[in-house]
Amino acid sequence: MNYQKHISPNGLRIVLAPQKDARAMTLLVLVEAGSKYETKELNGLSHFLEHMCFKGTTKRPRPINIATELDQIGAEYNAFTGHESTGYYAKADARHFDLVLDVISDLYLNPTFDPKEIKTEKGVVIEELNMYEDTPMRKVQELFLEVMYGDQPAGWPLGGKKEIIRAIERNDFIKYREEHYLANATVVIAAGALPENAKERIEVAFSSMPQGIKKDKVMVNDTQEKPALLLKNKDSDQTHFVLGVRAFGIFDDRRYILEVLSAILGGGMSSRLFQKIRGELGAAYYVRSGADFFTDSGMFVTSVGAEHSKLEITLEAILTEYKRLKTELVSKEELQKAKDYLKGGLVLSIETSDELASFYGGQEIMTKIIQDPEEVFLKIDAVTAEEVMSVANDIFKTEHLNLALIGPVKEDQSFEKILKFK
Repeated sequence: MNYQKHISPNGLRIVLAPQKDARAMTLLVLVEAGSKYETKELNGLSHFLEHMCFKGTTKRPRPINIATELDQIGAEYNAFTGHESTGYYAKADARHFDLVLDVISDLYLNPTFDPKEIKTEKGVVIEELNMYEDTPMRKVQELFLEVMYGDQPAGWPLGGKKEIIRAIERNDFIKYREEHYLANATVVIAAGALPENAKERIEVAFSSMPQGIKKDKVMVNDTQEKPALLLKNKDSDQTHFVLGVRAFGIFDDRRYILEVLSAILGGGMSSRLFQKIRGELGAAYYVRSGADFFTDSGMFVTSVGAEHSKLEITLEAILTEYKRLKTELVSKEELQKAKDYLKGGLVLSIETSDELASFYGGQEIMTKIIQDPEEVFLKIDAVTAEEVMSVANDIFKTEHLNLALIGPVKEDQSFEKILKFK
């Protein structure tokens, strides 16, 4: 799979990932701006700004102008905010490359931040926060970050708090953009069926991007000396929880070992945790495990929606499986299955232009280093059972356990006695 990376004179990075025989294309713009770059007084601004870029530009003054142009070509389009980046994208028939490029570059470069639209969108953002509040499966992930990192940017909610959203003003958006939305902090990825001069067209469209010194984020304080809990009492039909540990960042070579470990525990319906919790205990419908890697931190978590009466045995079962990896070598067959699961999943995920753009763009915005799928496969294949055991012993420690839980918690329930490796 071929890709090309270019750096424009203004510092903008352009990544092209053409797909043979494709008929669609995706244009994705990523910027090094997210919740970790915020101050406590403006927590949620990154996400709110993402909304406002679709609310009118100098060329398309009303939100309906942007939506109509993309809808009339049948495009899929949206934006998203993460901890360390924000993205804007559109996917469409490749014949409309120029229109997609014009619209996406316009909303990225020229938002007007109309005060009337800001006032209206505050209501939309707050309702989005309300939606997450009413979705415990989603809300518990936010609580986990809070219990894991506490009162620092890594532990704050991506969407912010309602009182902060209500207080944000037009100048807050403008100042934040001046600090972060710079050419050298932006990556434009075009994937799928691309015209021969795609790079030149992108350079022209983004030639007006401002340059400057990018404001950096606060480094994560990643220390922990004892298990931590955050419990939220809520009348629900399931108890939703996230149980996890600190790991390491995206630049650590052990990340591929942890990916294999993750597949062993939670990769598919044949994984250890799925078989134990859903197959044997009948305690849950969804059981997921995975690793998250950031530039300055990382974590490994298991998420479950459990039957109330089986909550404690489910937690104990997860900890038992964590401990098994510390004390028992994974068999050759299970290790190979986990590797093939990861490789097969990657192949399937990059079949479409939008996922291919995310694959290359995600690497570039986070690390400025791109690996093609074959390079990733080699690193996965190199993982040994001994390395899996070593990483398990590195991360699965009692003092690094964290639990976030939403459900009808009883006052006499004591989770402290469970959160330990016996």
